[in-house]
Amino acid sequence: MSELDLPQVRGQLLRGETLAPFTWFRVGGPADALFLPADEDDLAAFLSQLKSDVPLLPIGVGSNLIVRDGGVPGVIVRLAGRHWGQIETLDGARVKAGAGALDAMVAKAAAKAGIGQLEFYAGIPGTIGGALTMNAGCYGSETKDVLIEATAMDRQGKRVTLSNADFGFTYRHNALPDGLIFVNATYQGAPDDPAAVTARMAEITSRREASQPIREKTGGSTFKNPIGPDGTKLSAWKLNDEAGMRGYRHGGAQVSELHANFLINTGDATAADIEGLGEDVRAAVKAKHGIELEWEIKRIGRA
Repeated sequence: MSELDLPQVRGQLLRGETLAPFTWFRVGGPADALFLPADEDDLAAFLSQLKSDVPLLPIGVGSNLIVRDGGVPGVIVRLAGRHWGQIETLDGARVKAGAGALDAMVAKAAAKAGIGQLEFYAGIPGTIGGALTMNAGCYGSETKDVLIEATAMDRQGKRVTLSNADFGFTYRHNALPDGLIFVNATYQGAPDDPAAVTARMAEITSRREASQPIREKTGGSTFKNPIGPDGTKLSAWKLNDEAGMRGYRHGGAQVSELHANFLINTGDATAADIEGLGEDVRAAVKAKHGIELEWEIKRIGRA
C-alpha cells in the first residue's frame, strides 16, 4: 500500500483502515486512506489541496457496495456524522437533506411534516448521496421524480449547484462527470396528511420486510432489471430464479432463498466469494435466457 502525501484535516483521516465494517456485506480490504470530513469547509479544504492524481471515491453506508479483498487505492471519503445527516423541512412542501442522511430518515421527516411523495425512500437502504448517484427508487418512484437540485463539490473543492435536468437521470444512473461529491439535496414533495403518508411508508416497509433478506449481510438488489429482446423491462430476480440460482452458493456467499436478486454473506464470505457468486448468476442467466445482466451493486478496489 502506498504512503500518500495528504492535506491536514479537522475530521478523521485514517490510513490503512479496513473497509469491511463500513459495508453491509461486511467484506473488503483496507483503503490507502479513509477521510471522514468534519463539515463542508473541511471537505473543501482537503479537496483543494489534494493532488489531482490521487484516486478519490465517496461512499455512504455501503449498502450497495462490494469492496474487493485487496483494498482500495487512494482516498475513500465517507460523509458520516451529525453534520452530514441533517434534514430540514422547508416551505412549499420541500425537504433539504445532507448527503449522509439515510433515505429512510428523509422519508420519516417528510411524513412528520405532512409532505408526501418521498415515502418511497422508506424502502431504500442507503444515503441521499447514493440515491443521487444511482437515481435510487422503488415501487414505481425514483429520485428523479422528486429532486429539485443538489449541491456537490468538484475535485478542486468548489461548490457546484446541479438542477434535476443537469443529472441526466436514467434507470439507476446519472450522466454527471466523475469526481463530484454530493453534499446535500433539495426535494419537492406535496402537502399531505401525515397519517396517510406514514401509512403508505408502513406498507412499503412491510412489503420490503416480507420479500427481501434485510436482516442478512447483503447489498440490496444485485443486478439491474434488463430490457428484453421485445423492448419490455424484465425482472432480474425472475431471470435468476428461472436459471436455477435461488439458494445457490459460492464459497461463503449465497443467493437469497427469499429474493433471487439478493446475495448474502452467510458468515465467512470473502469479497471474491460474493463477486464470484454474482458472476455465476450472470453466466447462468446468459446460458438460460441469452441475456447479459448488468451489475447494480458497485464493486471497487483491487481483487
